[in-house]
Amino acid sequence: MSFRNNPFEGDPDFQYLFPDTKMMMEKTSEPFDAKTSCWIPDHKEGFIKGNITATKGDDVTVMTENNEEKTLKKDAVQQMNPPKFFMLDDMANMTYLNEASVLWNLRARYTNGFIYTYSGLFCVVINPYRRLPIYTQNVVTKYQGKRRTEMPPHLFCIADTAYRNMLVDRENQSMLITGESGAGKTENTKKVIGYFAQVAAASKPAEGDEKKIGLEDQIVQANPVLEAYGNAKTIRNNNSSRFGKFVRIHFGTNGKIAGADIETYLLEKSRVTYQQPGLERDYHIFYFLLSGFQADYAEKLLVTLDPGIYFFINQGCLTVDGMDDKKEMQDVEDSFQVLGFEESEKMALYRCTTAVLHFGEMKFKQRPREEQAEADGTQDAEKVAFLLGVNCSDMLKCLLTPKV
Repeated sequence: MSFRNNPFEGDPDFQYLFPDTKMMMEKTSEPFDAKTSCWIPDHKEGFIKGNITATKGDDVTVMTENNEEKTLKKDAVQQMNPPKFFMLDDMANMTYLNEASVLWNLRARYTNGFIYTYSGLFCVVINPYRRLPIYTQNVVTKYQGKRRTEMPPHLFCIADTAYRNMLVDRENQSMLITGESGAGKTENTKKVIGYFAQVAAASKPAEGDEKKIGLEDQIVQANPVLEAYGNAKTIRNNNSSRFGKFVRIHFGTNGKIAGADIETYLLEKSRVTYQQPGLERDYHIFYFLLSGFQADYAEKLLVTLDPGIYFFINQGCLTVDGMDDKKEMQDVEDSFQVLGFEESEKMALYRCTTAVLHFGEMKFKQRPREEQAEADGTQDAEKVAFLLGVNCSDMLKCLLTPKV
């Protein structure tokens, strides 16, 4: 794919998808000697450019781009691709497919604002840690029905290819989104779901019927609830998914969305009662509910609007940079409404959630002259029992009386 004829010149939505033509012309015409140009390992940069000046046995002498002379083993030196492969959008097309060339190509694209790069059938994504304007309705429309070679690398292209293959072949399609913590798996999953929701919406709202909630809206709005209950701050990621999920979107014979279901796996249960001191945080929902979102919630849920007083959630940090707990709670409330939850169902969820906080405040002591525990006061146990709708003495009996 040639970037010299940019069909989207001047389109602000594509400035982070298509490289600047002038810059590409300059880079691809730089001087290059295939016999001497190479990559050598560097402890700070990973790999740096160099030129081989001498060879003796298994050793080579290289002059680096920093004008330093280094002698290395031949095996440590990696071949360099010609300048015409600068910022290549599909790394499978490289002449020399080695570690240095792959990393340098990804780095060159990333530093110029291009976070998506193909590698054969795969799409490599690097988290930009900022919002890029590359997911607009304009971009969605431009990627619909296009071949991969016609457009710059984008998650939408992968999603659209899967969608078109499903329609043509009448077979199920899968997309695997994988990576380490903070790589952007959750965000890209949301973008894929959002893309399908736009290109395969069941029907357009009629005039004067804009407020009607569609199935695609419900699929998208499942995310805030799932993230509130399953995401937390970790050392590496402020919104880390502490569970795995498998999302199925079902389509009708006409290609329109007909339904969806989500399976969750391996929720990190230990985080509910323990977090790394000062560095991590419990699941977002606890802090959202204590943010003072609605004045009457504190009375209904029997809580004090201060997460610092509850042992289960105060071991780590209480706030997350860039996250407004009160605003996030509003998003969760909106999602419950779109998903069709009754007020009673929503409040039942919240009561179960805050009951966990009171469980953490319950105290126990050993009975005199017995190897048996008993409740040290029942104030918190009574709150738990009220929130869960159970009898307090029966609950304590179940917790404290051993059964064989």
